[in-house]
Amino acid sequence: MRLILPILLMILPFFATSQIDSKSKSFSIPATEVPEETPDVKPILPKPDTKTNNNLGVNIPKPLIDMEFDKKEISMFPEEEFGNPGELYMDKINKSLDDIRGTKEERELRNGSTTDQYFGDFKSSSKKVNVVYRDHGYTDGDLIQVKVNDDIIHPRVYLTGRFKGFTLELKPGFNKIDFLALNQGESGPNTAEFKVIDDQGVVVTHNRWNLATGVKATVIVVKE
Repeated sequence: MRLILPILLMILPFFATSQIDSKSKSFSIPATEVPEETPDVKPILPKPDTKTNNNLGVNIPKPLIDMEFDKKEISMFPEEEFGNPGELYMDKINKSLDDIRGTKEERELRNGSTTDQYFGDFKSSSKKVNVVYRDHGYTDGDLIQVKVNDDIIHPRVYLTGRFKGFTLELKPGFNKIDFLALNQGESGPNTAEFKVIDDQGVVVTHNRWNLATGVKATVIVVKE
């Protein structure tokens, strides 16, 4: 404490002198008068191509192009086909009802027979016959399985538009040939044409089928 007091006494005069000097060096900026607006200054007027919104006081530019929209109502259904949208659904319902309308023969023609078909038995004195088949409709992926006397001869045959088949050695008595529909292709039903031709080139039998999946068509050749 004895040392601090003399030091403070020496510093205080110095700070007092600095404050007096800083006050003496201050200066002021004289005020200038702004000249009044001269009468030849023209006010800025709004452009003639704008209009003023009186409520908001905002200038709104006029559109460059008058855009006119078609006032015709947009419909999800073509007027030329359906006056009432409900007709669209009625048309679908009517198409669905076609599956149960008509005679049994007409329904089988559209959807395929759901019962096994028997095309009859035919006599032949030949030693062998050629059994050929093809898709008589649109080639859409119809598949069949071929059996002879309940033995599978061809487990999976893809029907095309051209005839193909196999040669069958006839046994004395009945020779049963089964064609089993494995599917109905893309459009359905399983459609095919078949022929049984003897070794002399004579057609023993010729027929067609329209089958649902899992249904078979049968023909019998009897060797005399």
